Amino acid sequence: MVQKNNLNKKLIIICGPTASGKTELALECAKILNTEIISADSMNVYCGLDVGTVKPNRTEREQVKHHLIDVVSPLNSFSVGDYKEKAEPIIEKLFSENKTPIICGGTGFYVNSLIYNLSYGKSPANLIAREKYFNLVEEKGAEYVYNILLSVDPESAKKIHFNDVKRVVRALEIYESGVKKSELNDLNVPIRDYLAYYIDFDRSTLYDRIDKRVDIMIENGLIEEVSGLVNSGIDISYQCMQGIGYKEVYSYLKNEISLEECINLIKLNTRHYAKRQLTFFKKLPNLIALKPNYSKILAERIVGDLCK
Repeated sequence: MVQKNNLNKKLIIICGPTASGKTELALECAKILNTEIISADSMNVYCGLDVGTVKPNRTEREQVKHHLIDVVSPLNSFSVGDYKEKAEPIIEKLFSENKTPIICGGTGFYVNSLIYNLSYGKSPANLIAREKYFNLVEEKGAEYVYNILLSVDPESAKKIHFNDVKRVVRALEIYESGVKKSELNDLNVPIRDYLAYYIDFDRSTLYDRIDKRVDIMIENGLIEEVSGLVNSGIDISYQCMQGIGYKEVYSYLKNEISLEECINLIKLNTRHYAKRQLTFFKKLPNLIALKPNYSKILAERIVGDLCK
């Protein structure tokens, strides 16, 4: 166990695509450093969404304290600004205890909100606009709503995939609040020091890991989990139901697609998402690619970098 007087106040960021082993690596780092993990996953924040989000299990959370998991009702929305507001005091508390916060997750905007002075996440919520556009998605499809964004804010639209409904709707929500998302001034100058890593699996291996993970989710009760959410009154208009795995199962439960189509679609959408995650995170300055290895070995490498 390493106890380091964290005078330089660096973050360790473990990011990258889904199914690449982030959770296990973060856990090993936290054990060595005697510190805590702050999740940077936009689905892990929701209570009751467990199977499809592959949250750290009870044993892992008993070994190391995890933050920003199960902090929001699935009935509520949660923005980047909300995330930053909750994460910042945790970071400062850990720094005050001479601990190195470990940020672990694949939601790029969450990670960026902690290292850059970003303004878009603080844009006020416009719940009327949000409901309107989610209803349009349900009625006319994601591409129809994306084309609306393309017409009113093409710069923002170019940076968002049309199937990324949550971000498309958020950009339209900002637009209806009186300003284009692309016009908000975000300063891409880091506000704190960090060391950032991802595990660099070759594409075919990563996709195989994704497919196996989806099969395990189905075996572990993803269908039943989504059914329970639907029975509690949550439909496709809720933010939590936009997550990959949840929206596809929702379509299956509504008899829009077969179970086989549902599973294949989850795998396909997850692979596409992983590709977008890689593209996003590779823009992060000084991001370090780690060749796949045992998590403990990779963690020792990261701690060695921190202690230099």
